[in-house]
Amino acid sequence: MARNGGVMSQRLKEEIAKELGFYDVVQQEGWGGIKARDAGNMVKRAIEMAERGVNGQNGPK
Repeated sequence: MARNGGVMSQRLKEEIAKELGFYDVVQQEGWGGIKARDAGNMVKRAIEMAERGVNGQNGPK
């Protein structure tokens, strides 16, 4: 079964990976090389960003 592109853009994923400090792994090994914990933290961060956007809070508290 083919997987579609997913919800997050490539740019957003790269931005979050840089912020969380594992972008070097992505560059060397691809997205399959990251740890499950890093992937979970990435999703958690994306959700936080989306919630702030929905609530109109663009800056940190």
